[in-house]
Amino acid sequence: MMTPETFRTEAHRLVDWMADFLENIEEYPVKPATKPGDIIKQLPTSPPLQGESFDSLFKDFQSIIMPGITHWQHPHFHAYFPANGSYPSILAEMLTTTLGAQCMIWETSPAAAELEEMVMNWLKEMMALPAPWHGVIQDTASTATLVALLTAREKQSGLRVNDEGFNGTEKYRVYCSSETHSSIEKGAKVAGIGKKNVVKVSVDDLLAMRPDQLEEAIKRDIQAGYTPLAVVAAIGTTSTVAVDPLKAIGAVCRKYNVWLHVDAAYAGTALLLPECRWMMEGQELADSFVFNPHKWMFTHFDCTAYFVKDKEALIRTFEILPEYLKTATRGQVNDYRDWGVQLGRRFRALKLWFVIRSFGIDGLQKTLRGHMSCAEDFEAKVVSHSDFELVLPRSLNVVVFRFKPASETNLEKLNQLNEQLIKTLNASGKVFISHTKVKGIYCIRMVLGNTRLAQRHVDEVWAWITDTAKSL
Repeated sequence: MMTPETFRTEAHRLVDWMADFLENIEEYPVKPATKPGDIIKQLPTSPPLQGESFDSLFKDFQSIIMPGITHWQHPHFHAYFPANGSYPSILAEMLTTTLGAQCMIWETSPAAAELEEMVMNWLKEMMALPAPWHGVIQDTASTATLVALLTAREKQSGLRVNDEGFNGTEKYRVYCSSETHSSIEKGAKVAGIGKKNVVKVSVDDLLAMRPDQLEEAIKRDIQAGYTPLAVVAAIGTTSTVAVDPLKAIGAVCRKYNVWLHVDAAYAGTALLLPECRWMMEGQELADSFVFNPHKWMFTHFDCTAYFVKDKEALIRTFEILPEYLKTATRGQVNDYRDWGVQLGRRFRALKLWFVIRSFGIDGLQKTLRGHMSCAEDFEAKVVSHSDFELVLPRSLNVVVFRFKPASETNLEKLNQLNEQLIKTLNASGKVFISHTKVKGIYCIRMVLGNTRLAQRHVDEVWAWITDTAKSL
């Protein structure tokens, strides 16, 4: 077992390594050249009988693990959405792990429960969200969406499904656009609603849900004997960051008494900027809302902010009170184990508190605006180049475009060219880019939102893209 003296020595060593790693992260390839099985074949097939020194562990970490890591904190990680961190978030995670607190109820960690309550109230104020909403930290947006669907199910059934299970008479429907995240289908499966009862609503030219088509789908289902249960509106879809018209969708939901959940997993952070709050016009019509500080708010994974209008419906959906969890403070405080699926809970509020206090609202806004400025510049580069075209207008800090040389007009060949362009760029190790498809067009999906992103990175990646395209 490690002694306190060894722990102190090795912890200092690790902090130095961590600081050096982040300071020099651009020296690492963004994406490793690892092939399936490369890592596991270097690992012993059985655990050691005797304990090993930390020096041995750390050497293996450096020689086996690090060469197989994709570096999400690299400024040239432009794929998917970022999983950003920051120095204050790291320090908070170190403290969280040191404390080792299990924060399931107020009694098990009073400071954790009350800090979580206050930090969620801070977020409401910072993002101009409705004051009556109640917030709780979940692990991921997928979990939050499941929580929303389960709460909608129990509110609709009067808690009957929780008590008795499904009896075969329930014919619930969940609605989302054809562009929304796969977590909605997974949530419907886990909640017992069924993947086949997720109705995909058609979208407009900007890939946002059409409220008129939503209402038509609801009408058809009611006539067919279904019960419309929930609508999931996206404020920033995964592929293209399309923004569903929340106010019009909310009006349909109120008309038919349907739960409205707003998935703003990535784009929600932009609500810190007053100029982006148009996306949430009609937010007072929503029943629940989720966004991930662990994506674009510089708070390490995992940390998801979930807000709900009807707190009592949420708690009634999840509360179970065995004797060993009864406390004298129940009813006076927030016992967050009743606000979601999990009983055990990490002290996630600490890192969010550290980030907000360290950056301040001004610092967060400045960083977000810097990213959006970089994206504007990248968009301008695409527009001004004769061999590239925007597939959709830029949304926040995401640019969807493709390589389209004048000499090629065949869609299939253009798709192959763009696929090869991404593969070649990613194989270089200098950058990691992902793709999407829009109306059959294979697109390059450029996300400019890493914590360490600067204008020089925009210039670098554009030069790499154009130079690589010439060589194809």
